[in-house]
Amino acid sequence: MSTDKPGVSLALLIPPPLVVALFGIMMWVCAQEFGIGRFVLIWPDLVIGLLLGGGLLLIGSAAGALLRARTTVNPLRPGNASRLVVTGVFRWSRNPIYLGDLLLLLAWFMWLGQLANLLLLAGYVGYMNRFQIMPEERILAQRFGDAYLNYCARVRRWI
Repeated sequence: MSTDKPGVSLALLIPPPLVVALFGIMMWVCAQEFGIGRFVLIWPDLVIGLLLGGGLLLIGSAAGALLRARTTVNPLRPGNASRLVVTGVFRWSRNPIYLGDLLLLLAWFMWLGQLANLLLLAGYVGYMNRFQIMPEERILAQRFGDAYLNYCARVRRWI
């Protein structure tokens, strides 16, 4: 389903950074409202630091690979992609930026220490699969054909 602009899907209306922020806010509210399910980590600074660092590294590496290939980094306009990037972090994940975002949310989950937020983490993955990744995949399959389908057969959606 698309609008009259090429490469624009009605599902691709909310920028992924805004989705991450909204899920982060919902997690914070959940942590404030629910007293049951609290936990404390052993070595929280190390665990949270590794998740934050890993997430930022994935996001930066993926964005850098897209920029070096001189293709779009804009997730709302996958139809503007001029090249299929399958090297670097894209060898292990078709969506390393969204995986990096998930690691940031996982770090937030650890910092908040509220087990109920696991449901929101699962909700983030479900939302991204349905409303961001699947529309992107349809557009990229149309744009790059067999090259993209072969890439999908070799590399998993998340990890």
